Amino acid sequence: MTVAIRRAVIADTEFIAELYADEDVRPWLATVGRYDQESVLADLERFDADPAAGGLILIEVDGESAGVSAWERRSERSRIAHLGGLAIHPDFRGRKISDEAARLLQRLLIVELGFHRLELEIYGFNERAQRHAERAGFVREGVKRKAYRRGDGWVDGVCYALIAEDLESGSDDGEVEPARD
Repeated sequence: MTVAIRRAVIADTEFIAELYADEDVRPWLATVGRYDQESVLADLERFDADPAAGGLILIEVDGESAGVSAWERRSERSRIAHLGGLAIHPDFRGRKISDEAARLLQRLLIVELGFHRLELEIYGFNERAQRHAERAGFVREGVKRKAYRRGDGWVDGVCYALIAEDLESGSDDGEVEPARD
């Protein structure tokens, strides 16, 4: 099984929108996100016009679309990117595809694009996503208590980050170095 990532293109719009709408995916995504086909297309066009601002990343397994993730530049000066919108198609779950895709995305953002810090936030009730973040090398930094209105109540946001030095120290061959300014 070969996991690969690539920048999503307009032709991927339908797959991404259908994945985000899946009843097994949608409950775990941020409530404020826009996940319909028109919004996905708008995001793809926005990132196509300014690739350094972020992107939707298609996750493929043996050349077949299996999932999506997103990243957005949060600070150009401090080289911070925010990650989110990770979704794996139900047909591909249970094989740690998201873990491999996360590692590939970390290397893309830190080694190739020169980011220093990658951040993500997960709803407190989403224990599966928290375990994924930790397996992928992210460090839990804290909890925003009752930060988000969800349904009839408030939920915590659990904050994670990975910095360039974390990736360097966790490499298998010791030869990965973050990109320099």
